[in-house]
Amino acid sequence: MSQPNSSVFEPISETLIRTVCARLAQGKQVRRRLPLDGRLHIDRQLPFLVIYRQPRQGSDDGTRRLVLGEASYMIASGDKRLRPSLAALTTAIVKTLSEQFDAFLLVEIWPSSEKGPDDGTEPLLPKPGFRILTSNVRPPTATVEALSKSLERIRILKQTATVEVVYSRKRSPAGLPMLLSPKIARQLNCSVLGLEIEPVYHNPLTGEIFPVVLRTLHRGLAGGFKRAFFAFAQAQTSYRPSSHQVLGRRAVVNAVWDVDRQLAEISNRFDFLLQVTPVNIDRAWTEFKRRGFEQVPELYYRPLPEDPALLKRNLFRIPISRVEDPTLAFLFRQKQTELDRQLTMLGDRGTKRFLYGSLQLFGGVSSELKQLAEELLAKISPRSRENSGGNSLNAPAFARQAQAEIEYYRQVYPGLTATVQIRDDTVGLMVSQGNLLIGRHTRIPQSRVEALLQHEVGTHVLTYCNGWAQPFQQLYTGLAGYEELQEGLAVLAEYLVGGLSRPRLRLLAARVIAAQGLIDGASFVETFRQLNKTHGFNQRTAFTVTVRVYRGGGLTKDAVYLRGLVDILRYIKQGGELEPLFVGKIAASHIPIIQELQFRQVLHLAPLRPRYMTTSQSKAKLEQLKNGVSVMDLIDRRKN
Repeated sequence: MSQPNSSVFEPISETLIRTVCARLAQGKQVRRRLPLDGRLHIDRQLPFLVIYRQPRQGSDDGTRRLVLGEASYMIASGDKRLRPSLAALTTAIVKTLSEQFDAFLLVEIWPSSEKGPDDGTEPLLPKPGFRILTSNVRPPTATVEALSKSLERIRILKQTATVEVVYSRKRSPAGLPMLLSPKIARQLNCSVLGLEIEPVYHNPLTGEIFPVVLRTLHRGLAGGFKRAFFAFAQAQTSYRPSSHQVLGRRAVVNAVWDVDRQLAEISNRFDFLLQVTPVNIDRAWTEFKRRGFEQVPELYYRPLPEDPALLKRNLFRIPISRVEDPTLAFLFRQKQTELDRQLTMLGDRGTKRFLYGSLQLFGGVSSELKQLAEELLAKISPRSRENSGGNSLNAPAFARQAQAEIEYYRQVYPGLTATVQIRDDTVGLMVSQGNLLIGRHTRIPQSRVEALLQHEVGTHVLTYCNGWAQPFQQLYTGLAGYEELQEGLAVLAEYLVGGLSRPRLRLLAARVIAAQGLIDGASFVETFRQLNKTHGFNQRTAFTVTVRVYRGGGLTKDAVYLRGLVDILRYIKQGGELEPLFVGKIAASHIPIIQELQFRQVLHLAPLRPRYMTTSQSKAKLEQLKNGVSVMDLIDRRKN
């Protein structure tokens, strides 16, 4: 890279410094380019600033990326000509915001130039490490401790980070002076920390960046900064944030919306579950029965509306690398990976390879889950029946009830666009892109009507709508791996309205057993026989469960219903609240991320909450669950 021409170099102007300070004093956002490829971003009035100074010669793009995404950061050149005006800008920012908060924290980061210890580690597998440099005169102890503990939790390639705290008068990179002298820092009540980072994200031999390592370090460092900023604010400023998550970035740049839109466009181009659901289940049952339950039925699927290979090409053109916020970039990459696997599975539909993709997407069956399923099947009699009194609703009758339920929510939120469709190519109930699909020959026992309404409309349709109301389209298309939490919530809804019957629990257990049989290599007929002969399910039910699990080449998704119920009961026992789970289609692992985005005011409150959550019956049951209830305990709470 050629050096800047000294004849055209211009320092940071006094006008820019005054403009920045005026905007900060008014509580406005600051986004400015600085000379020599620098950048200043301050989201709002905050009592901290993270700084990175680029070397005058050479490249250090990896370290530069580590500050991107912070709510308040500055990237500047280490060029000697810029030092006076850069120091003036830094001093002015600190003075302005220190007056606002009574104190200020300045953190400068840089890569370590020393080789790591000779501890026998491979040269391409250096151990992550940090040196926190703090003043030996009235150091911000709580801040340093919070940062140190957070950094110690970072693990990269199975190696845990080491953290050293050094008390030093000089807290700046080698060869560069501090941007604020200790004397000026004391006058402005500004604490200055230096953070030296072992550059494990660089290949020490070639200088190439390891992108996955860099992303992992970036996420860990971002979390550590927030906790350190929170500790500093609580201990030394007049600012009282409610959580460290509040201190994240609120401003969302166009690159984020662009990536979100492109991911949603690809997600909306196909409906994975609809594409792997057979269209001839009724005819397949008739043929299977006619042949004495001894021959695997021929299953037919809808033609693929898109070429998976072409969609994949577009999928990996999406510029996720442009997203600076590590939290949002993490969510987007997760979704990109999930879409890639779904498209691979669609290309493998009808082959043995389909199962391998299913195990990646939905997981297998743990020994604990299998044991629970077996216990449920042993404890609940096969003769258990739905208490319907002989009454049941056909598809049109149930559709009217479902439409009334949707209208209830539409009164609360007019933006709800969900429809109810009776279809010839669907068996049972399914929610597809926010619409409820009902198989034309479906019949619902009266005792199960309310439970299924809350399962399908009160959970699946509602979370789709709440996700649609958010600025991020991923909340309605579904974050990666959302199915388990969704189905766990939906089955919990059945329990809270008094509709989680013994036969229903047996059915969920049967799906787990069938999925385990699939994984173990059992044939379609063998799994059917096991459900029918060993566990006492009638022939049609055993057939339906087997088809659901063996469709496409082997789909383990049906194990998530029982697994999701187990997880949601554990979540409630641990004090988790249900309200945040209805913001959209999210996975359990996303709960802290969603809460962070809500604290940062990137996400809104959900416009709808399930109707059953307002009833005294559901509230009483939910209180009981907080004391700790297992799935087996739910059996004893049922009369039928």
